[in-house]
Amino acid sequence: MTHVTDQTVLRHIEHLVAEEKKLYAKGDISDSERERLEGINVELDRCWDLLRQRRALREFGRNPDEAEVRPARIVENYRG
Repeated sequence: MTHVTDQTVLRHIEHLVAEEKKLYAKGDISDSERERLEGINVELDRCWDLLRQRRALREFGRNPDEAEVRPARIVENYRG
């Protein structure tokens, strides 16, 4: 597994956003594309959560590598 850094997380976010824009640009979205968009949104939430964890750990003098990708069901429950 590749070592995770803030930069690798941000690059993955950029890749997901580009894919999302490409799908939306098509206009007429199929059911499978709609499912993929939902998956992208969940993955983006997980990436942003990981990045926030890393930044918080660093801010408090801890190792950002202690951050963990949390399950989608946890991250998605943050939405209010």
